[in-house]
Amino acid sequence: MGTAPNPNRRALCQNVAVGAGFLVRYPAWYVPSFPRKPVPRHPPAADHPATARKAFALRVPGSASNVGAGFDSVGIAVPRWLVARVLDEQGARAPWRVERQGTLAGLDLSAEEDKVVRGFEAACRHAGCALPPALTFVVSSDIPIARGLGSSAAAFVAGIALADLLLRLRLDRGAMVEIGTALEGHPDNIAPIVYGGATLALREADRVLVVPLTVHPTLTLVFLIPDFPVETAHAREVLPSTVSHATAVRAAARSAALVQGLATGDGELLRAALADELHVPFRRHLVRGYDDVVAAAVGSGAYGATLSGSGSTILALTAPERAEGVASSMGVAWSRHGVRSEALIASGRVPGVAEVGDAAG
Repeated sequence: MGTAPNPNRRALCQNVAVGAGFLVRYPAWYVPSFPRKPVPRHPPAADHPATARKAFALRVPGSASNVGAGFDSVGIAVPRWLVARVLDEQGARAPWRVERQGTLAGLDLSAEEDKVVRGFEAACRHAGCALPPALTFVVSSDIPIARGLGSSAAAFVAGIALADLLLRLRLDRGAMVEIGTALEGHPDNIAPIVYGGATLALREADRVLVVPLTVHPTLTLVFLIPDFPVETAHAREVLPSTVSHATAVRAAARSAALVQGLATGDGELLRAALADELHVPFRRHLVRGYDDVVAAAVGSGAYGATLSGSGSTILALTAPERAEGVASSMGVAWSRHGVRSEALIASGRVPGVAEVGDAAG
């Protein structure tokens, strides 16, 4: 990702130091870039003996990308989870294995095709680290596939973070975002999964800039997850290659309204910000009943509703006391189109990828 592998890193690819999430508080007027320094780790690498444990586990959230007018830039971590473990079969020379559970159980993929494995390999390439000869990955997820909730991005980040833990790569979170973006293609899915919360991600020529976004405590997210998928590749194909200057001007204004509306909870700004003009008008026909579901959300008191990612999930923003009613109305509207749906109501900051205990369980 714009940085040549460090030849001295190979010697570090042995035992693991523990990575943990962090929370930094800033003054209300200050919105910084995320720190580029390594994530704090418990004891230094030199304190780990050669017989250190060789199994690690972590938990990764889902994400909603393309939030409102924040096309390819604004994402929010979602409380649906992928849990991944890696076990180093020390001394073995067997092929890598992947065991899948939950929403991933039906996937028929080789280990080489698996996104967790691809993330692991990409992190090793970034660090100039040799791949271990025999690994077993056990991955369980309740993030639905092809529903616009970041299932692919979560898998990539899981692989990157597992490599960082197992091989002691000392990747900072900025590097994880850059590696993940190169794999997934869009930073707005990857950034909130890595950092947690809501993020604004801007892809520059040689790096990805990420800043945290404030979400006002009076805002609740309502996700309606339908029983049908929308494949991201197909959703990309329907987008135009250009838009008019007038459309671009309105889209820029709406994206500014989104950032301010999220921070302040201003309903008028959010109504404008959720009326995307860059992708939703071209994708809404892929989601059966979209217009009726959005109208039901607004009619029940939501500030607005839009696609989560490229769909098929629809996301509404509303006040906490209206969330249950909004979810119910959206579900009823979808049922009239023969669509079964599941509601997910989320409030508060969802943490990013983090190590969990019981890695060998």
